[in-house]
Amino acid sequence: MARTLTIAKKDDSKTALALAVEDYLASCRARGLSYKTVKQNYGYSLRSVLLPWCEDNGITEFDQLTQRQFDRLTASVVENARSEWTAHSYIRPMRQFMGWAKKVGDADKNGATPQLPRLNRKVIDVLTRDETDWIENAADSERDKLIIRILADTGMRVSELCGLTIDGVTRQERGPLLKVKGKRGDERLVPIRPELARRIERYKASRPKDVASPLLFVSRRRSHGEYAPLKPGGVRQMVEAVIYRSGVKKRVYPHLFRHSFATYALRRGMNPVQLAQILGHRSLQMIDRFYAHLNSNDAYDAVMEMLNPR
Repeated sequence: MARTLTIAKKDDSKTALALAVEDYLASCRARGLSYKTVKQNYGYSLRSVLLPWCEDNGITEFDQLTQRQFDRLTASVVENARSEWTAHSYIRPMRQFMGWAKKVGDADKNGATPQLPRLNRKVIDVLTRDETDWIENAADSERDKLIIRILADTGMRVSELCGLTIDGVTRQERGPLLKVKGKRGDERLVPIRPELARRIERYKASRPKDVASPLLFVSRRRSHGEYAPLKPGGVRQMVEAVIYRSGVKKRVYPHLFRHSFATYALRRGMNPVQLAQILGHRSLQMIDRFYAHLNSNDAYDAVMEMLNPR
């Protein structure tokens, strides 16, 4: 049956700010941002933080958002957020929203903009390559071992891992590559070691014949025995169970493998532009955060290698 396109009607009960928020979120989707990003990042910040605060303070129009009001808003967010990073993630979409509003003429071009709270950089206790090996060895199935190794050796997001397909391995002259579908639907090719490519092929060949899913990793539903796509939540639960058996005392979660891969790559001298391409970042802004993981020993080693070439 063909789907019917439904156009939402304008809600006259909403304030000018609330209507502008919906228009901005529509603009984000029109630019190609993923539904999840728009809803959970931009949408939550604007619908669940900015608009309720404005309602509580009787603000319905752009010209009521003075710098003093924005400073009060930012201070309130900083005081009530779980961390400075959370507060930063709430305020940043508000700044982008105001920039858009000024561009389209909803707000005064010389109007106020919320200040971004300062972030104190922290050194993340990433995994060593030995610790990654211990974690992999603690997994009790080849599927789980392979999941951990792919996360550790590619730095991909857990959602991207769940989207890998059985035909994802491709080969070029220099070696095997893994096709990864990113957050916005963009595809990229990530280099992998020949050994890992062979493991993926062996795992594919060993899957039960009744698995019809084109996805590489599936899980069996206990209720009626059918195979279902592996979800990020399932990966997190698996990692938690494996960490408990591995003896690794650090707080480990799937995204830590991505942090660890990026940190290891930078310590080994990988070009940040190349790293951004492998991780699926469109700019170096996110890569810059990984430099905060590097400590004084890394800086010392880098300077000594520069001053004392072999």
